[in-house]
This record gives sequence, C-alpha cells and structure tokens, in this order.
Amino acid sequence: MGAKGTEQIVLLTIDRETETVVFTRSDGKEARFPLERPLFQEASALTKLHVSGAFDVMVAETTYGDAISFELPTAAGAEPLQDRLVVYLDQNKWSEVANSLYAPEKVSTDSRSAAARLIQLVRERRIVLPASAGHYAETGKRFSTEKRYQLALTILQQSRGWQMRDPLEVRQQEILSALLRHSGDLSSERASAVFTLAPDSLYSAARGYQGYVPPAGLPPEQALALTALTNASASIDTMLDAERVGPGVEGNWAAHNQRFSDWLDGEPRDTQQKRKSIDAFLLSDIGREATRVAHAMQMSPAQFDTWIRQNATKDITSLPSLGLFREVFHTRHLNRATTWRINDCTDMMYLSCAAAYADFVVCERHMRQHLSHGLRRMKSGTQVFRHLHEVVDAIEKRWAQPERP
Repeated sequence: MGAKGTEQIVLLTIDRETETVVFTRSDGKEARFPLERPLFQEASALTKLHVSGAFDVMVAETTYGDAISFELPTAAGAEPLQDRLVVYLDQNKWSEVANSLYAPEKVSTDSRSAAARLIQLVRERRIVLPASAGHYAETGKRFSTEKRYQLALTILQQSRGWQMRDPLEVRQQEILSALLRHSGDLSSERASAVFTLAPDSLYSAARGYQGYVPPAGLPPEQALALTALTNASASIDTMLDAERVGPGVEGNWAAHNQRFSDWLDGEPRDTQQKRKSIDAFLLSDIGREATRVAHAMQMSPAQFDTWIRQNATKDITSLPSLGLFREVFHTRHLNRATTWRINDCTDMMYLSCAAAYADFVVCERHMRQHLSHGLRRMKSGTQVFRHLHEVVDAIEKRWAQPERP
C-alpha cells in the first residue's frame, strides 16, 4: 500500500444482482454507483465481472458459481506471449479435455493425465491454448445444454482470452504481403499477430462482422480498455448462452469441390498435370479475395493481371497459412474417390491457419496426415499430433533441449 493520499483503484466490479458498479481502492475502501441500465440479458449466464485496476485481467463469475479469467490487451501490447508455446487443439480435443474434467470415464488414463498437465501448464503461464471462431461455432451446436456449458466453460477457462485471428483475415493479410512484394512496396507490410488478445480478432470484416466502437473522444488507452472489456464479456456470454445455435445455412463449397474431384478422377493426367489443374481451381476459389485485397491497396488492373497469370501460384506456395491450405487441398483432390463434406471447409481453413503459425497442433487422424504431409513439403517446424499425451511429451522434449544461440 502506498503512502496516504496515493491510493489507487485496484478492482472494478460490475454486479448483476445489486445492479451496481463497485470501485475498490488499494486501502480497501469501496465506492458504489448504480448501473444506469442493465448490462446483462435475463438469460445471461454471467453474474459478476471483476476487472483489475490496470485493466489487464478480467474475471467473470457465472450463475453456476464458476469463474473465468481472461487476459486483456493493454497499450503495452496485445500479444504478450512472453515465450509461452502456442498449442492449438481441434474441437474434438477440446471435448477430450472437457470430458477429462466432467466425464473422466469417457477418456483414457493417458488422456486424463495429459489434459491435467496441459491445464497446469496454462496456469503456470508456460503455454497458450487459443480459442477460434470455429470452436465457438461448433460448441454452440451441441445438443445437450449441460455438455455444451461444460465444453464452453473448459475452452473459456483454458484459453484465458487468447484467440486465433479469423483465418479469412490471415489469408487476406498473406495475399496482401504477396501483392506488396510483387509491386515492390514493402513499406506498408504490417501483418497482425495470428494468436492475440486484440479485440474483434475472432471474426473479420470479410464475414461482414462489425466490432464494437467506443465513444468518441476517449483517450486511446481508455478506448482500448473499454473495447477489450466489451469484447471479452460478450465472447464469454455468447459461448455460455443456454440456447443452442442452429446449424446455419450450408453453402455449396463441398458440392463444388466434389464435382471437381470426380472430374479430376476421370482425367487421364499424371500427378503434375493434375496439380496444375488443382492450382487453377484454387485460384478461381480465392480469386475474389485476392481481387478485394488488390482493390483495397489500389493496385492497377494490369499489375494484378500479371500477378494472377505469372506469380500467384508461386507466391501462394510460400505463404504460411494459404500455402499449407494449398497443400492439403492438393492432397485431398489427388486422392481418388475423395468424399467432400461441409465441415471439411472449416477443418481445412482453421487447422491450416493454426498449423502455419502455432508451435503444436492436435487434431484427428485424417487431418493430421494431410497437415503433416503439407508441413513437410513446406519445410515447416510445426508438429501435429493425434493424441494429447503426444503433445505433452513434445512440449517437455522442447523444453529439455538446450537453447540455441
């Protein structure tokens, strides 16, 4: 505690039950103010929000008595990994972690031990287990309200506010970097971190998403704090929503790829010829994304046309996320009699983005095979595993290795 007269606000609490905001000082004194309007919907699972005086941590309490701690971005940085390893878990692996906590009889002894070790490493701030929009979407579709809450709570508690940036935004940033290099303008190449605490990172404008805009006139630090707090509380509230999310509208992506795969199976071409056909198909698939990026950077139509015809395939090969997506895309289309399903798009998008930038990825068998093959072709150091205990062993092995100069 500082000298008299130097007390500071150390805690801000928004209390749903009393409909008050409580400011707690370092000397223990409190000041209470009534909320001008309710901040929680009646069906919300949140009952209290506690925010540190430095606005770098928020703890949310639920109506079931659970607590969720989120790290918050500050003016000092939105990606304070501080040497923590990034471990991305596919949805089925998050389910395994949740089962180890709430239905241990459903998972093996190895999985329970590995899940406990991962949770311990998160608590010790040695690893990060980021959440993605894919996790939010898949969790919301669970039929059982109880299991949906348990899975959502597990993801929220162990991700601690860390999230993977929308893969569509990551792809567009990569395309932008390629176009900037093609045009010779490297001065404006500023890619955002893929794993971040930054607000409004789960969803991008490419999906039509519009984030929260703080009131005009706020100093930058206060605007960031308010935006981060709003974003974090909304993310938690959304994930814990008692109402199940519907399946949504299915696009024609899977059917489109199925038709192309079936056509390719019937073509008397060798592998290299088929690869060229797949590249052309991929370019037609991402063409609109690339066009929007080129338009935003005011690239001339002639320059863009030259890039598409002469440089696009080579450049895409070298891009971390989009390049890995391309490799998985090739592998799937080259496999004869491949069956395409709507969730293949989600798996390929999110897992190729994660594997391009994370230290470790854990996912189911067939995607692990495709990703590992693609990572080898791209000479990437990311490791992909099927089982939780494998990634724990790999983490321990990584730390046991002597540091390289």
